[in-house]
Parts: sequence; structure tokens; C-alpha cells
Amino acid sequence: MYQTILVPLDGSKRAEAILPYVESLAQCYKAKMVLIEIIEPVSVVAAAGMPYYGMLDQQNYQQRTKEIEAYLAHRRGRLREKGIEAKTVVGHGPVVEEIINAAERENADLIAMASHGRTGLSKVFYGSVAAGVLHRIDRPLLLIRSLDA
Repeated sequence: MYQTILVPLDGSKRAEAILPYVESLAQCYKAKMVLIEIIEPVSVVAAAGMPYYGMLDQQNYQQRTKEIEAYLAHRRGRLREKGIEAKTVVGHGPVVEEIINAAERENADLIAMASHGRTGLSKVFYGSVAAGVLHRIDRPLLLIRSLDA
């Protein structure tokens, strides 16, 4: 049923709450997991009041990339210990767009992620990656609500 499962992570325990569910699916269907974490552009308000999106300075960008690569490699190693094939990807850009692009590039049959479960004003203020993906994706999406740690 599933051959490739895309799993967006952000390094938090809340995001990792999806892993036991996906591990079971991957083992059941002998599916490959693709773990992705995304470096998002930094938003800065320009003089004219229009937002400008840029990346971190080069040194911080390289450091952040290395940290993400190490984190994802650790998660991949844990999955391989369980007999699950895994690949890691570091994405660059707006999170929702990068998740969708990665799903297409990797030919993912399923996107699986934890939602932080924000509601009301916090959802409006912070936005919702899960809602953004849900409204734009053309394939199945497995969402679990992750409790605050």
C-alpha cells in the first residue's frame, strides 16, 4: 500500500510523536521513510513595510545545516536498527512548500506528521503547517495531534 512515507520533523519531541505510528506502517508495508527538516527563510520587514525573506547569514546557515544533518542521521540510524530503510533530506525555503515539493520529488505515497494542535488566535498568529499541507497536497496525509511536552 505504501512504498515511501515522507516524515517532516523539526527536531522537537512533539514532531517526533509521529515516529512510532510511521515505524509500524513502514515495517508492515516494507516502506522507505524519508525524514525531512527544513531551514526556513528569515522574515525581515523592509523599509517600505513589505516583508523581505532572506536566509540566515552564511556561517549560521552552514552551522544550522550541519546540526540538522546530524539530527536526521541519528534518527535514520535508529530506524535502520529496526530494519526500516530511511533517507534524510534537508529542505530550504517555506516549510509547507518544501514539504509538498519533497513529497513530489520523493514520490511519497503518504505524508505523516504531528500537528501541534494550536487553535484560535495562536493558530492564526503562528499559522499551521499541517493545515497548509492538508489544503495543498494531492496525496494521503496522516496527522496525529501531539500534546505539549
